[in-house]
Amino acid sequence: MCGIVGIVGKNHAEQVIINGLHRLEYRGYDSAGLFVSDGKQEHLIKSQGRIKNLQEKITSEVNGTIGIGHTRWATHGKPSEENAHPHTSQDGKLELVHNGVIENFEELAEEYLANETFYGQTDTEIVVNLIASFIKNEGLTTKEAFQKALTVIRGSYAFALINNEEPDTIYVAKNKSPLLIGLGSDFNVIASDALAVLDQTHEFVEIADNELVTVTADKVTIENQDGEIIDRDSYQAQLDASDIEKGTYPFYMLKEIDEQPTVMRKLTQEYRDEYGNVNIDNQLVNEVAASDRIYIIACGTSYNAGWAAKSLIESVTQIPVEVQLSSEFGYNMPLLSKKPFFIFLTQSGETADSRQVLVQTNQLGFPSLTITNVAGSTLSREAKYTLLLHAGPEIAVASTKAYTAQIAMLAILTQAVGKLKNSEASLSFDAFHELSIIATGMEAMVDEKDYLSDLVKQYLSTTRNAFYIGRGNDYFVASEAALKLKEISYVQAEGFAAGELKHGTIALIEEGTPVLGIITEEKTGPHTRGNLKEVESRGANTIVIATEDLARPGDQVILPKVHPLLTSLVAVIPTQLIAYYASMQRGYDVDKPRNLAKSVTVE
Repeated sequence: MCGIVGIVGKNHAEQVIINGLHRLEYRGYDSAGLFVSDGKQEHLIKSQGRIKNLQEKITSEVNGTIGIGHTRWATHGKPSEENAHPHTSQDGKLELVHNGVIENFEELAEEYLANETFYGQTDTEIVVNLIASFIKNEGLTTKEAFQKALTVIRGSYAFALINNEEPDTIYVAKNKSPLLIGLGSDFNVIASDALAVLDQTHEFVEIADNELVTVTADKVTIENQDGEIIDRDSYQAQLDASDIEKGTYPFYMLKEIDEQPTVMRKLTQEYRDEYGNVNIDNQLVNEVAASDRIYIIACGTSYNAGWAAKSLIESVTQIPVEVQLSSEFGYNMPLLSKKPFFIFLTQSGETADSRQVLVQTNQLGFPSLTITNVAGSTLSREAKYTLLLHAGPEIAVASTKAYTAQIAMLAILTQAVGKLKNSEASLSFDAFHELSIIATGMEAMVDEKDYLSDLVKQYLSTTRNAFYIGRGNDYFVASEAALKLKEISYVQAEGFAAGELKHGTIALIEEGTPVLGIITEEKTGPHTRGNLKEVESRGANTIVIATEDLARPGDQVILPKVHPLLTSLVAVIPTQLIAYYASMQRGYDVDKPRNLAKSVTVE
């Protein structure tokens, strides 16, 4: 959610910021703005809607050597130019951009700013004026006032602050929200995501929570809350600007769907040693094997991936698995087992709901693993272990390749744990062999684009409602399939356990309602077919997605046969493409669905 880009020490700062904001569009936003200065003149420009609206307002007179920019996803106050960032203090001296949510902004306004009049409804406007009041009323320097504000603020934040009277410095701080410093030659940058500034630098410095950073063109100074200077090594981002280009694809989502077979092979390459064994930290494998219960903590698509992997993990390792929603688990923690092991699934590694659970489990002393696509992300740094997905940047808001990569990564880890425990099921399970077969099967499915596009035109072109049904793992795929359809095409879609239809849900079936049944399990397939017949008799239009060994004449989508506990990896592919074409045929922006953000960095 939201994005920050800043730079100090380079001409045409406005262009660097605009380019960076474009690269952060995937995070989701409803307004944008920037501030730049050359030390003599300042320019503040804000716009509602897309970044192109902001770009159109930038004239040739707008240039500078220092600046900050922001894309906003509304949390306090409606989307508008008044509420867009950067926010200016009422004395006109300070400019502030902010990601996150300030929980006590109303109390701060009452205690420190009772006589002030505000122009918008944001918590950020309160913060910039709070800092200004400390400078004016207490004679503090900008850094001192900023530091004092940080001690009274409660909530999540990533801040970038400029004082117009110090046109060579950006002050930065974060808590729970992501922010990085990028190191250049005679300039430095800041960004919510390294992707935003890869055209400027590949060298970055991480910022920890509750630190204050002073950034100038030739120096980066990190201090803790006590004012002690912290030395921290930089790292090289293992990404290239070309990784985030669409190439010939009309949308990132289609590109990322097509990349999934490559991701399967990449994971095999990264985690298989020269002898064909799993190459994962032995200590991690030992701790998972020694646990009496695995808790998978996740949100959204990652939550669905956890469910899709649950049966495989339990079958091969003989360890019970619970899959929990981060937003619920953190505030309603159940009675835990004696030796739990926590696995956090997160594409971005910055998911706020998951992080608040990780903070609690760390305090309780439980071991944890983050499985993420982003090296150096917050959940990666704070968990005891990390396994990277190596899926490449995922730009489209609707996650596709991260979902399949998470399941595949869990399969590889499962093989290592099962082998250590010498379970009977592990003797016949070779994750690398199965992922090779799956990669080939995925390629066959992504080649069915034209057929699936026609299928969508026939069944989903005008519908307002649709249902996916299945049993066992097929039910979990149905949940993910419905999520994809609803989030980018705005069709009211739901995934149901097929056997539950008669317990109430069948009342929603009307003439012409699309119902898509997923059948990959031999033991439950006949029952799901019976449920499809039940909805057909009530007027539903049905689509059957079945594996080739279970398919019958008339089934519309035939899946290649793969390991029975990994069918979700191929079954999900046509549902991703169905969602894609349903959105595209309606004329929507597939990559940037309304009201959604890629990285949910607030609870």
